[in-house]
Amino acid sequence: MTTLQDCLALDAQDPLRELRRLFTLPQGVIYLDGNSLGPLPAAAPARIAQAVTQEWGQGLIRSWNSAGWYELPRRLGDRIAALIGAGADEVVATDSTSINLYKVLSAGLEIAARDAPHRSKLVSERSNFPTDLYIAQSLCKQRGYQLHLVDSDRIEAALTDETAVLMLTHVNYRTGAMHDMADLTAKAHAAGVLAVWDLAHSAGAVPVDLHGADADFAVGCGYKYLNGGPGAPAFVWVHPRHTGRFCQPLAGWWSHEAPFEFTPDYRPAPGIARYLCGTQPILSMTALECGLDTFAAAQPLGGMATLRRKSLALSDLFIALMQERCAGNGFGLATPREHERRGSQVCLTRKQGAYAIVQALIARGVIGDFRAGDGAKHEDILRFGFTPLYTSFADVWNAVEQLRQVLESGEWQRPEFDRKHAVT
Repeated sequence: MTTLQDCLALDAQDPLRELRRLFTLPQGVIYLDGNSLGPLPAAAPARIAQAVTQEWGQGLIRSWNSAGWYELPRRLGDRIAALIGAGADEVVATDSTSINLYKVLSAGLEIAARDAPHRSKLVSERSNFPTDLYIAQSLCKQRGYQLHLVDSDRIEAALTDETAVLMLTHVNYRTGAMHDMADLTAKAHAAGVLAVWDLAHSAGAVPVDLHGADADFAVGCGYKYLNGGPGAPAFVWVHPRHTGRFCQPLAGWWSHEAPFEFTPDYRPAPGIARYLCGTQPILSMTALECGLDTFAAAQPLGGMATLRRKSLALSDLFIALMQERCAGNGFGLATPREHERRGSQVCLTRKQGAYAIVQALIARGVIGDFRAGDGAKHEDILRFGFTPLYTSFADVWNAVEQLRQVLESGEWQRPEFDRKHAVT
């Protein structure tokens, strides 16, 4: 049996252990929900206050130049690029994941309409994150395409000569299963299909190599593993071979070649800047920059490679402890055991009581989250994210111990834990 002392020994040997101090984590809380919302970087309050009181309060409109506000989308984009295998001037931080997905899917369908007008389908995974499917449904309706949804084991078979675009989320939000981006992109290209990737559950959590995979488009969010704060700006990447071929559909003034000429005609900016739209949320950008600073601190310690090793070790430990300490309680494992197929979260399944068990854990200070099953094929899911920047091995042991106590005491069956909140 793995003991708490074993886990404390692992923490003592952890090269990333000092990075925990870069975050504000409430006393007595074990936070395993960074896959939904990253915690507050410790430097963020003072930095945001500086942006408010000095840059906005004293600099006023001058700060667009003097404080570098205008360059923030591209400056942060370059920092994100380093985490996802993209090049300089290929990423911008802007808007939301949904809006950015609308931009790149529109671009992909426009390319397909020019190069292969006979292709009529946009293929995606049936269990993809709903906002991706909603955006795809909307675009397909507008442009006369068919959205074709398949299970994960049928993706390759769906890459036919009718398919224009393949849209996938790299790590599945519900199960934590990770696609082989390079393999599926190569198979898509071999079939004449463009590949669009959503990195919302990948960026900052697992190594991503967009150029190595030869992907076409990618989007992702800033408030999960990038720790940019609630509603933080998302990001968008376009392979350089595509950036000059079209205008994205939300052609606002920030994507103009010369915004401050204020001409009535639209001329798209060169490169990735044309994927901007309107005026950027500077205070939110400032918070996101603080989140990205935590990755800069990890760079001398091995960067994403070290983070990935610890992430896998944490999730391996959680799975092993669940088997040791919580066996016989009706849990299944939705997350693949194979490292190459696993993101940075572990998802447990249960037929009944999953929501109440999560709420009972939260009441004890162990924060994960719940995702409902579809009622036909999937049981409900308890999700636990393992973010190596601040999660310790002792956190994992203590979280499983709290879960064991919740189950053995029957505490989760108390009525207050079954009352549904607006956000689960």
